[in-house]
Amino acid sequence: MKPIYVILIGILSMLPIQTNAQSVESDLSVLKGVWILDMSPQDTTDSNFAKMIITHADTKSLKGFFYRDGVKIRNGKTNTQTHTIYAALISGDGTGDYNTSFYYKDGILYGTTHAVDRDFLSVWTATKEKE
Repeated sequence: MKPIYVILIGILSMLPIQTNAQSVESDLSVLKGVWILDMSPQDTTDSNFAKMIITHADTKSLKGFFYRDGVKIRNGKTNTQTHTIYAALISGDGTGDYNTSFYYKDGILYGTTHAVDRDFLSVWTATKEKE
């Protein structure tokens, strides 16, 4: 009986194993594209929307535009160490800097934007614009 276990363990050790971390990291491409941000998700009757365009996303960085065209993402960072895609960025529109962070889950971005100089914290969700 012991030789069967040894053979079985040997066969199993040769099989390729894909961890969840590998699949998440290779999936950062899901961030690329145009995202429509609902700036007040608790109010389904409003039309308070903004846009985020992600042009580049890899295991360390994020590039594109946040809030409206021309407002570049600065210091965009990504992290997948907990098997979830997280990102953070800085943007600004002349009234101060905006610190934004979000995570991706089931096709939706869940985020916050904090503007220290304007004294607010916004909670938002985003869905990808249909191509």
